[in-house]
Amino acid sequence: MSLVRKALLPMLLACACGCAQAQIEALPAASAASAASAAPTRERVQEAVERVRADPLLGHAETHKTLRLKKSGAERPPQERRDGNWWKRLAEFMGWVTSTLRALVWVSGALVVAYVLFRAGRWMRARGAFEPRARAALPSHVQNLDIRPESLPDDIGAAAAALWQRGEQRAALSLLYRGALSRLVHVHALPIRAASTEGECLALAGQRLDAPRANFFGRLVGMWLPAVYGARMPEAAQALSLCREFDLQLAPAVAREPA
Repeated sequence: MSLVRKALLPMLLACACGCAQAQIEALPAASAASAASAAPTRERVQEAVERVRADPLLGHAETHKTLRLKKSGAERPPQERRDGNWWKRLAEFMGWVTSTLRALVWVSGALVVAYVLFRAGRWMRARGAFEPRARAALPSHVQNLDIRPESLPDDIGAAAAALWQRGEQRAALSLLYRGALSRLVHVHALPIRAASTEGECLALAGQRLDAPRANFFGRLVGMWLPAVYGARMPEAAQALSLCREFDLQLAPAVAREPA
């Protein structure tokens, strides 16, 4: 049996090949004829579309969802962050406004206090509130001369004239100069110090006194300096003229304000 099968197998294969070749050669002609006879019409196309739609594998829509893992630390979009933090920016702005207003209140309070103290100081000076302290600091001597009011006679001019007429010219000029310094310090409030020189006292008198009093004190110093340092006495008429004018020029009066 096996030998028969082996002998018939080549013959069957050859016959099959010949039949297939004949069918292939006849296929183009048959296809052309069938294509010409079976041209698709509008109705057939519509039927084909309907069959496709009715097919459960082709005629329905499917929605596919894809899940993706998102990192836990991912940031929000910039717009979302801005919308979520507006209250924080508002709180910061309100804090800045509060701090600014607090600073303005403190500065205004300090300015008001400074102005009140300034006005109070001027009022106290105008009322003479510091006069007792200033009087306590007044000098009792200028150089070696005692200028305390209690160490001088009441009528300084008359006392000096009496000394001059007795021949005590230096003592008379010394009394006039001491009396003039005492009046300048205690009556006219000139800031004469214990170490002030004749030139410094003369300059202060020119600043604080009116012209007649300043001229009188200038004539007195002009006679006092040559007498005490050069032993040169003025003429009697000049010295006695100073004695007569003393209480007139340096009597208690309101001194002229400094320029």
